[in-house]
Amino acid sequence: MRNRFAACLIAFSLLTATAAPAMAAPCKDARGKFVKCPEKKPAAKKGPCKDAKGKFVKCAK
Repeated sequence: MRNRFAACLIAFSLLTATAAPAMAAPCKDARGKFVKCPEKKPAAKKGPCKDAKGKFVKCAK
């Protein structure tokens, strides 16, 4: 029982230690300095066509 608890505690600590750097913003410029990450464009949805502001526009074919 004690060994199982210790193994779970070690596994949890390793998972949380490796997840922290992954959450940090990894955006760097050519010199290696941290910069603000560019905004991601929303995924294209099927159905009525909309522009960036959400207004309906004629769909391009």
